[in-house]
Amino acid sequence: MAAKKTTPTKKAATKKVTTKKVAKKAVKKAAKKKIPTKKVAKKAVKKTAKKAVKKATKKAAKKAVKGASPSPTLVAVTHAEIEAKAFELYVSRLETGFFGDQQGDWTEAERLLSA
Repeated sequence: MAAKKTTPTKKAATKKVTTKKVAKKAVKKAAKKKIPTKKVAKKAVKKTAKKAVKKATKKAAKKAVKGASPSPTLVAVTHAEIEAKAFELYVSRLETGFFGDQQGDWTEAERLLSA
């Protein structure tokens, strides 16, 4: 089923009609309470404009999230791979004469392989 598209002029006309309806409703309520109607109508129109902006912003945010590329998946690293990398680090550490321990080599191997 195809989504129904509206032309920009049709959208603008719809917004105007909606704004007028909201203003009329507000004026009727104000008349019952004996409040000046111009101020009430202006407030109502401003409220609907703010709501429309919020709605458009939410829609744009949803589209951006939908269009975003999927997050990279984590690759499972096996125990043997970590062990081999830790040994490689151990050997290079001995050759260069740096101080260290097995735990440090292991955590460094995990960090390097998971990145």
